Amino acid sequence: MSVQPDGVRREIPFARFTACDTLSAMAGFTNPALYAFVALIGEGCTLAEVRITPHCGGFDLRHVADSSASDDDLLLMEIAALRALAQATAEGDFRPNKAAPNLRRGWRCSVRDVQELESALRQLYPGALADWYAAQSPTPPITSYRDLAARQTGLYRITQILPDTLAAQATVACCDSRFCLRRRLWTVPGLPPDPVEAKSVIPCLEPCSQLLDFARCAMKLEQQPKAEFTPAEGDVAVLVNALETALENPKPGVREGSSADPANPRRLRLLLEKLRPLLPAGVKAEE
Repeated sequence: MSVQPDGVRREIPFARFTACDTLSAMAGFTNPALYAFVALIGEGCTLAEVRITPHCGGFDLRHVADSSASDDDLLLMEIAALRALAQATAEGDFRPNKAAPNLRRGWRCSVRDVQELESALRQLYPGALADWYAAQSPTPPITSYRDLAARQTGLYRITQILPDTLAAQATVACCDSRFCLRRRLWTVPGLPPDPVEAKSVIPCLEPCSQLLDFARCAMKLEQQPKAEFTPAEGDVAVLVNALETALENPKPGVREGSSADPANPRRLRLLLEKLRPLLPAGVKAEE
């Protein structure tokens, strides 16, 4: 059983590609991942923040938030221009994680066939189709946090010694849907994979470099001298509310990959996760 781009669960044999009659006759078509993905688009599907709709024998791509916008109101972009589009946010900040939910709006791209669709998606979400297809395997190539951390040396050797609780907190903070739309399939002790509906159909098969850097930061913080502070229950609720507000209104100009910056939203999310056990009964932080 697998979850497809239209959100419907279907049984799909890993190596079976007979669902799309229009593609079966195409000579020279050899990419099984693309074949399987296109066969399931149907009347349209959403890949992270991109809406894909069949159109005039090809496909129309645009930001999902612009699904109902008129074509005339959107900038028509060539496939080659999509890479630059995906490189920066609307504010001009670099996007190190192409699956972050901050893809610019206001554009559309019309592709003529499935090969052009593959090229367009490669610019917007590098590796997404291959990862999606790999996740359909009966035995997906998933690497857990502990297995990946065990292979780290040098600067990142410290990621091996995170206690399970801290490793789970760092993962929840770093992989929050505010920051990444890849659905985490790998696990940390005590933390199951992301639920199907949590993010997008793009899977995350192993901890990324950004997660490792954040885990390193979390452990460094844990090793710092502890401040003496015992807040009242009501104060904990105030802190939680302040952190949630800060997460919804992040400080401008903070680099996404700067884990050392106290204003980094992932740092705020980590502290929020640490405060959860201190919340008074009946009070919960926003998920």
